Amino acid sequence: MAQSLKDLFGGWRPLALPSLEIPSALRLAVLAPHPDDFDAIGMALHFFQQNGNTIELAVLSSGASGVEDGFGGAFTAGEKAALRENEQRASCFFFGLPESRLNFLRLSEDDQGHPADNPGNLALVRNYLLARQPDMVFLPHGNDTNPGHQRTYAFLRRVIEEAKWTLVACLNRDPKTIAMRPDLFFPFGAEEAEWKGQLLRFHQSQHQRNWNTRRHGFDVRILEVNRQIADGLVIPASYAEVFELEFYGSTGSDG
Repeated sequence: MAQSLKDLFGGWRPLALPSLEIPSALRLAVLAPHPDDFDAIGMALHFFQQNGNTIELAVLSSGASGVEDGFGGAFTAGEKAALRENEQRASCFFFGLPESRLNFLRLSEDDQGHPADNPGNLALVRNYLLARQPDMVFLPHGNDTNPGHQRTYAFLRRVIEEAKWTLVACLNRDPKTIAMRPDLFFPFGAEEAEWKGQLLRFHQSQHQRNWNTRRHGFDVRILEVNRQIADGLVIPASYAEVFELEFYGSTGSDG
């Protein structure tokens, strides 16, 4: 499958996802370091869902450290983790992702609340992926200031190297991405942006925290990145999500 996908994604860069003929048999997995990383690429994932592709979501850690004390009555790490998981369940219900395809891996975390880089966490990610055998894996770019994003990418690379796995990694840009190569993008307009904004606002803890610290909501923060992407690509669309592609297979990686 990966070689045919490499052919599919060949040619000039960047490629517009809606212009490609994506086989509906393609299996997708999303490695979300925290609740809400799935929603940050909600438009591209919605495209695949409408195309008939199976999408599996693994949320690696709770992101409890990102919840302000007392929000929603949550004070302890456990209460905050439960709150964020419920927000993710609500957003996935709105998205239309079957509950059976949402998994919380609950990786152990370091003192700063990021997924810890340890063998136990690597094993959880490995077991999840190998049980599902996706053809494409979506996750935040590793060239990012967020340690959770960095470690999620590192986990995936280790699994691929150990298993000699064949797949395509799709690394997305988010507000903390430092730099990346724009290989694939999904353009969208104002009506779709409103839908995505609704999806993002299910993460009320993050929405409120953004209001308190940045004076704008979580939806505005993500959609502003999408607007900047569209401007940088110089495309006839108001917004876009963008991905760097890495291809892995028997001949090694060319990412």
